[in-house]
Amino acid sequence: MDIAKPDRAAPSCGIAIMAKASVPGRAKTRLVPPLTFAEAARFNTAFLKDVAANVLAAAERADIAGYVAFGPPGGDAVAFFQRHLPRRIGLIEAWFANFGDCLYSAIAQLLGRGHTAAVVLNSDSPTLPTSLLVETADLLAQPGDRAVLGPSIDGGYYLLGVKQRHRRLFEDVAWSSDQVARVTLERAAEIGLRVHVLPPWYDVDDVETLNTLRSELCEDVAFSAGLRPHEAIHSARLLRALLAGADLARRLASAGTAAAVRAAE
Repeated sequence: MDIAKPDRAAPSCGIAIMAKASVPGRAKTRLVPPLTFAEAARFNTAFLKDVAANVLAAAERADIAGYVAFGPPGGDAVAFFQRHLPRRIGLIEAWFANFGDCLYSAIAQLLGRGHTAAVVLNSDSPTLPTSLLVETADLLAQPGDRAVLGPSIDGGYYLLGVKQRHRRLFEDVAWSSDQVARVTLERAAEIGLRVHVLPPWYDVDDVETLNTLRSELCEDVAFSAGLRPHEAIHSARLLRALLAGADLARRLASAGTAAAVRAAE
C-alpha cells in the first residue's frame, strides 16, 4: 500500500529509507546489549531523523524525493513517522516476511509513482556522506539501464538504486549475512545489469559499529578520510546525553572487551 500522494511531477529519483517504528524490543535489538531496549528504540528514532535529514539535504543538490518504506503496517506506525519525520518524507508500506520482497516492493512503488530511478536506503547509517546520495541520483539519471550499489563493511549494502524492476536482484539472497553485496553483484551479472559500486560505509548494528559512530560524532575520528560524513545531529545529541548521564561508556567498553574475547576464541 502506497500512502504518499503526489501533488506535482515526481522528481527523477525516489529514495526510500527502509524502516521500522521505534518500539522497545522490536527496533535495533542487535544493539542490546550494551544498550537497553528503550535506548535502542531511541537510537532508532535518532537514526531515522538523521537519515531523513540526509535525504532532504541531498534533494537540495539533486532531483530527489524522499520516502520511508515501513512496517509493520497500521495507524500506530503511520502516526509515529508523521510525528517524527518532516512532511516532505512520504510514507510507503512495504512489509513482507522476506526482506527481499520488502525491498522489491519499495522499488516497485517508487517507480510506479513516476520516478525514473528508485533507491532503497538503510536506516542504520546516520553519518553516510550526503555526496554519495547525490552521486547515486546523478548516476541513475544517465541514459541506459544501470544500478548503483553502496556496500557496507559487514558484507551487506547501505543502498541499492535501479531504473527498472529487476526482481532477480532480490532472489535467493541470505539477508543479514556477510554475502549480501557479493550475491547481489552476482545476480546483476546474471541479468547483464551494469553496476556502479560506491565507496563502503558502515551500518550501526553491533557494539563495534556503535563505537565507530561514537568516534565519528563525539571524538571527531573520521571513518573515511576522503568523504565528508553527514553531521547526524540527532544521533550525536543522544550519544552525548547517554555518555554523560548514564553508564554507556562503561557498557560500551565492557561489551567491546567481550566481543574481542569471542573473536579470539
